[in-house]
Amino acid sequence: MAGANGGSSAKVLLAGESWVKHTVHMKGFDHFHTTEYEEGGTLFIDALAGTGIEVDYVRAHEISTRFPSGRDELAAYDAVILSDVGANSFLLTDDTFLRSTVTTNRLAELAAYVEGGGGLVMVGGYLSFTGIDGRARYAQSPLAEVLPVTMLAHDDRVEVPQGVAPLVAAAGHPAIGRVGEEWPRLLGYNRLLAKDEATVVARVGEDPLLVLGEYGQGRTVAFASDCAPHWAPPEFVEWPDYAELWSSIILWAGGRVTADV
Repeated sequence: MAGANGGSSAKVLLAGESWVKHTVHMKGFDHFHTTEYEEGGTLFIDALAGTGIEVDYVRAHEISTRFPSGRDELAAYDAVILSDVGANSFLLTDDTFLRSTVTTNRLAELAAYVEGGGGLVMVGGYLSFTGIDGRARYAQSPLAEVLPVTMLAHDDRVEVPQGVAPLVAAAGHPAIGRVGEEWPRLLGYNRLLAKDEATVVARVGEDPLLVLGEYGQGRTVAFASDCAPHWAPPEFVEWPDYAELWSSIILWAGGRVTADV
């Protein structure tokens, strides 16, 4: 893996965290459409500027053509981050869905990459873990065994419009670096169950928020809420410790820091 040479810097791949909105405007008898493209990943990447972490960004609509199709390509990265994009985007590529071509299972290749020493971070959202109406479908994918959490068999969203403050369960763990115990509120999260061998670093109420695990020679992380709006409100993404939190998670997942508390 890219991180085999040690040091504090890392090269990671971020996939997802972008979307297209197609809106119908109704004005009496008449109507018209508008289309907008938005990215949450840019905000995340900008926050990591200056941390020594290099990020390659594959937007949700680019996964079919740009996400690595094999573990050898993935080996260029210390860790892979999946954020708010469902399993179908990796399984139903243009080759498979449009041309009925036999190709690789990209999620199986990602699982093999982690088993061989790579890092995997899944960030929560409407199309993470099980997701809205069960549409993210990772519980039926090869990543179900890899992730440090058990996913629900149904819509796993917990909407908290009044906000919920995370509680640190493992203060001082290197996966959160120098981040203190006072975290801004979040507006929702995916309900997950930590596996027996996993480490829960932070919770929201009784549910796990930040969970760490190992798979083969690699490390895995589940962060049950978002890294961008809407579940992550301005208070969270503008939090002075935002970059410290994510850089620490990434460096831990990529094997750049010790697992010890």
